[in-house]
Amino acid sequence: MRLPADKPHLPDYWENAKSELMKRDRIMRKLIPQFGDLYLVGHDDSFTTLTRSIVAQQLSAESANVLWQKFLEVCPKSTPLQVNKAGAEKLAACGLSKRKIEYILDLAEHFKEKRLHVDKWAEMTDENVIAELMQIRGIGRWTAEMFLIFNLLRPNILPLDDPSLLKGISLNYFSGEPVSRSDIREVAANWEPWRTVATWYLWRSLDPVAS
Repeated sequence: MRLPADKPHLPDYWENAKSELMKRDRIMRKLIPQFGDLYLVGHDDSFTTLTRSIVAQQLSAESANVLWQKFLEVCPKSTPLQVNKAGAEKLAACGLSKRKIEYILDLAEHFKEKRLHVDKWAEMTDENVIAELMQIRGIGRWTAEMFLIFNLLRPNILPLDDPSLLKGISLNYFSGEPVSRSDIREVAANWEPWRTVATWYLWRSLDPVAS
């Protein structure tokens, strides 16, 4: 697929993953073509990606986007320095909860003090990156997995605790019936090693605008 010059870089595995998923999975065969040339766009800045994931915790995609825009009004560059300078009071004015403010300030401190192996993450395994990120307050497995998807563009992440993935599988594979973790794993076994890509298309089935 030829991309316009102003479009962000297409993940190098994306076209191959789409082709494989459509061959193996009848739902993906119907779903993927609905979204034309849309694809996962990575977020380059590590701190911004993690901060945005904290902001989005336990919120719908729509609510998370609204809250993120309010955050950017206070910290337009979304840097650790800006976050520290804004402080708890200005962050609270964005509508962030006290707990999320504590988490974001703690994250800023980790980056400021260089407690993380940011320059080594690209070479580390998925599980090793997750283990390091989960040492930061407020970053659980889901947040770490969002980081692997949106910052490191890892191709085979299956975020079992993601409510939108749960809903997407329920609606597309089980006619809206509730699904369990074992149901998700069973469906996703057919997606290996492109579980990120399949997850992204299920997100699009709920929210066609990629973010």
